Amino acid sequence: MSKSKIFFWFSVSFICGIGLRSFFEISSALLLLGVIISISLLTIFYKNKTAALAAFFIFALVLGAWVLDGDLEKTKNIFLDGKSINGNAVIVKEPEKKENYQKIIACLEDEQERVLINTALYPEYSYGDKINLECVLKIPENREGDFDYKSYLAKDGIMYICEKAKLKKVGEEKRNFLYTAVLKIKNKLDENIAVAIPQPEAALASGMLFGGSDAMSEKVQDAFSRTGMTHIVAVSGYNVTIIAEYLVLLGIFLGLWRRQALWVAIFGIFIFVAMIGFPASAVRAGVMGTVLIWAMKNGRLSNSLNAIIFAGAVMLVFNPMLLRYDVGFQLSFLATLGIVLLSPLAEKISLRKFNPLGISEIIFLSICAQVFVLPIIMHNFQTVSLISLLANVLVLPIIPISMLLSFLAAVFGIFLAPAFNVFAWLAYLPLYYEIETINFLSGFSWASRTVEDFGPTAVVAYYAALGVIMLSVKKIENVKIKNKNDR
Repeated sequence: MSKSKIFFWFSVSFICGIGLRSFFEISSALLLLGVIISISLLTIFYKNKTAALAAFFIFALVLGAWVLDGDLEKTKNIFLDGKSINGNAVIVKEPEKKENYQKIIACLEDEQERVLINTALYPEYSYGDKINLECVLKIPENREGDFDYKSYLAKDGIMYICEKAKLKKVGEEKRNFLYTAVLKIKNKLDENIAVAIPQPEAALASGMLFGGSDAMSEKVQDAFSRTGMTHIVAVSGYNVTIIAEYLVLLGIFLGLWRRQALWVAIFGIFIFVAMIGFPASAVRAGVMGTVLIWAMKNGRLSNSLNAIIFAGAVMLVFNPMLLRYDVGFQLSFLATLGIVLLSPLAEKISLRKFNPLGISEIIFLSICAQVFVLPIIMHNFQTVSLISLLANVLVLPIIPISMLLSFLAAVFGIFLAPAFNVFAWLAYLPLYYEIETINFLSGFSWASRTVEDFGPTAVVAYYAALGVIMLSVKKIENVKIKNKNDR
């Protein structure tokens, strides 16, 4: 077995170890037994390559389970439930503004614990604000269905929510200068969009540039959900990959070689993630998008599986709870994986022979990503869009244009009055087209279907069937190549 394959299977074993511990209780004694078995195999059969590799992979499996076990233990050692607090705290993340309230994550100075606070929209608070906080600490309660809300918050280090919170700004802590500057720029650009572009188009522009659909009305959000287009206002690996693909095409249009244009895409991804304030979801999506671009730069996508698996394993080392409790990580990882594994089929699709403006590549990327994320969507959101592919074909090619014009409208809004902001008028047209197209397609009664009881067993069965199909196709292709070479 080559070094690259050993590296690949070690990473896969590590991820599988985290996966097993995510769904099953594994005692410390069993983990220790796994370590003993791996050491024994290496000691007794050290000259046998097969036994040595088996020991290596068993150790990786145990390591993955052990890493997650440590994080899960922290969620059990909770002693402040029901405690009333009255003291200072620091806001450690830019507050999220919802329709009727804002979500604040703060770190208590005395207990050094992160807490989630839901409070009124006003007064507004910012990252780095020092507040006096009075509330009752409560362990998050799991919501209806299979959603584990407690673990979902725990993955971000949040063990408590504040009930009956009373807060008041009392000062400012020393902030991360770069992060603060980026947030100020983002907020100013977002404000300019809201002033220069009418609603609901402004909400769409803001969502595409900075992530999130909170500013969109419930009706528009429902239309996006029914057509499977929510991803264009969510920072995912899929979304970043689409953006990167168009940045590559832009570089080529400007006269760069393809390998040079890929550097334009990598730089563009970094700017995109920085511009929206480096949220965790964007960082993960940016990592996946950058790895994919790096793979494209250094060879065929079909040979880049190691890089994708390694990137996923590294992210799980820092936060192993992502694998089960972060749908954003699952969608980013699987969408990128789908593009990589299905990319060899691109060369065999006649559609690529007709490729104005790279549209067929965008369509293909959309299909590859959706095939791999479909069961995760059905399991977590209990819905599947039957019109998603058509919606993606009609809307995705326009997205980069509307994003560029919206960004220029936001930038020039600093210097120009709304009435003289030509880019705002230009941005409105593609944004209007996108919303009206999605609203029209969502109006069909068959546009989406509710999927009930699509549990973990169904998800595993789907991916097992997908794996069998892919292996079968690969085997058929290998036979064809062999027969061709024998002629």
